[in-house]
Amino acid sequence: MHYRTLGRTGIQVSSFALGTMVLGAEGLGNPDHDDSVRIIHKALDSGINLVDTADAYSRGESEVVVGKALKGRRDDVVLATKFGLPMSDDPNHKGASRRWIMTEVENSLRRLQTDHVDLYQMHRLDPDTDIDETLSALTELVRSGKVRAIGASTVPASQIVEAQWVAERHGLEPFRTEQPPYSILNRAIEAEVLPVTERYGMGVLTWSPMAKGMLSGRIRRDGATDLHRAAVFSSFSDTERLDAVEKIAALAEEAGLSMPHLALAFAVAHPAVSSVLIGPRTMEQLDDLLAAADVTLSDDVLDRIDEIVPPGTDVGRPDQASYVPPALQQASLRRLPTATRAAA
Repeated sequence: MHYRTLGRTGIQVSSFALGTMVLGAEGLGNPDHDDSVRIIHKALDSGINLVDTADAYSRGESEVVVGKALKGRRDDVVLATKFGLPMSDDPNHKGASRRWIMTEVENSLRRLQTDHVDLYQMHRLDPDTDIDETLSALTELVRSGKVRAIGASTVPASQIVEAQWVAERHGLEPFRTEQPPYSILNRAIEAEVLPVTERYGMGVLTWSPMAKGMLSGRIRRDGATDLHRAAVFSSFSDTERLDAVEKIAALAEEAGLSMPHLALAFAVAHPAVSSVLIGPRTMEQLDDLLAAADVTLSDDVLDRIDEIVPPGTDVGRPDQASYVPPALQQASLRRLPTATRAAA
């Protein structure tokens, strides 16, 4: 396993990171804590040193599993978790307010059985909280030693810049990392997000390298699939995405690679990417994903990918797991009231 510097933090992280969203999770995840612990241990033994979780993953259960797995191994692991998504029906048990951050970091530390996390990330933007309020609270956590570095996830380039500006102006700790979705089908971050993170020396941890499973090899245009997500996300039936998947499948076969290995090697190849999150549910899935660590894509293969999906673009409908700005989600923000809509 190769290691890269996480932005300008000086922290060395493995090119693959272990995402734990489906570990300790009921339903479509792995509810067996002992098996999930074994998966984490196998990942660590393979050279992965970055483990990423979140309070919202199974309402804290993923953090509990990670805490169990890291007993006796904590000092050798770069531990990342996130806050911000709802943790209960209480309207104040979410977001990025000082009140919630100070409460939830203690909850996460207790579940993880540790006195600090190496990277504490805002899971999504909180439109109801000023960014200086959020950064002020996170800065206090860094100075107290409970958090080593702070980051965010799925933030547009313009608001990454705003957060950096606010931190500099007020003498606050800046976001050191960004965690965006990135795959062959979802390349929009190449246009602005990745150049901005490079400009500010931020580390980048990408998620969903297989586009929520569309590049897993289990989704084909004319075939049935047992992938449960296909019945949930409309993007799985998007004609343009399915056409691209067929072309990517043909390229993978020509290159002598499986689609997952092609997808992972593509994400790792970008110079702005520090680490790519993999999220196995079983030991067999982990073994297959780890085998992709030895794959190097040639310029010819990367050029062919550029022909299928042009750099800086997403294919088809917006990815439902990605950040969609309120102005695109809410029609009322794009339309004046009917009575005042006319020009005269």
